[in-house]
Amino acid sequence: MSSDRPTEDGLIARYFAPLAGPGADGMRDDAATLTPSPGCDLVLTTDAIVAGVHFFPDDPPAAIARKALGVNFSDLAAKGAIPRGILLTLALPDDWTECWLAAFAAGLGDGLAEFGGELLGGDTVRAAGPLSLGVTALGEVPTGTLVRRMTARIGDVLCVSGSIGDAALGLALRRSPPADWADSLGAQERAALIDRYRHPRPRLGLAPLLRRHARAAMDISDGLAGDLAKMLKGEGRSAEVRVADIPLSPAAARALGLRPDLMETVLTGGDDYEILCAVPPEALAACRAEALALGLPLQPIGMVTGGEGPPVFVSADGLRQSFGVGSFSHF
Repeated sequence: MSSDRPTEDGLIARYFAPLAGPGADGMRDDAATLTPSPGCDLVLTTDAIVAGVHFFPDDPPAAIARKALGVNFSDLAAKGAIPRGILLTLALPDDWTECWLAAFAAGLGDGLAEFGGELLGGDTVRAAGPLSLGVTALGEVPTGTLVRRMTARIGDVLCVSGSIGDAALGLALRRSPPADWADSLGAQERAALIDRYRHPRPRLGLAPLLRRHARAAMDISDGLAGDLAKMLKGEGRSAEVRVADIPLSPAAARALGLRPDLMETVLTGGDDYEILCAVPPEALAACRAEALALGLPLQPIGMVTGGEGPPVFVSADGLRQSFGVGSFSHF
């Protein structure tokens, strides 16, 4: 590291202290405080992202910051929680620049302003390898209302938010060389898919209605097929999903129109960061109406069934398919 760069204390004071919340005491101490709101439980989650694994090293620094926030706040949303704060560990490679760090801090600040929560502290270190970031996100729910992942019951309706498969298709476009179908899409369609890969959209607006109506929920980070299998693992549960009902963005629908075989990528690819939830049939109408009023529609795609096998995906022509691995892996 060159001598004209700020020290760690200087770096924190310049780029991160301005983002700190009251509990962080201006990032001048070794720990922060956070008091839950009266009648609330704290919810904690942590995820790391690494250059070359979860994002491309040349992605815009603001996009990297927002992705680190988005993947963690998506977990909070699925638990019915609202964000309160984060701890950030930033491991910088030798070639970092102040220009890069300023843009990263700006993206982090913009993300916190949009999603909620505040920077409470963390650590900045020299990386022995590529750039990596670890975020611990803290949220809260009214006491006893956390939405668990594995509590779905046979007969519950499975719903998803937003659109599925965009990020996996965006990753295929972002790779070098890009997918062979890339040139058949319009520039706006390509940009939309890449944007979904770079910028997860945590569905925090759905948190209150998930607490009211959902029996179980999780965010879709490792692909719909794989995450659904995780949700239902054990206790004699499986699922049947109607492929035609899986919501697609216009860009993803266009890609599938060109290459129908991309449906497997849509179903098993990672980084959707949408909500997958199981809703009792009697609560479905109210749940969907509330979501629609928020501009965050929930689409029914199937039902929890009895059985021990992996979820079955049924196409419009009756073809039944399941996936052995079924889940995108970041390893």
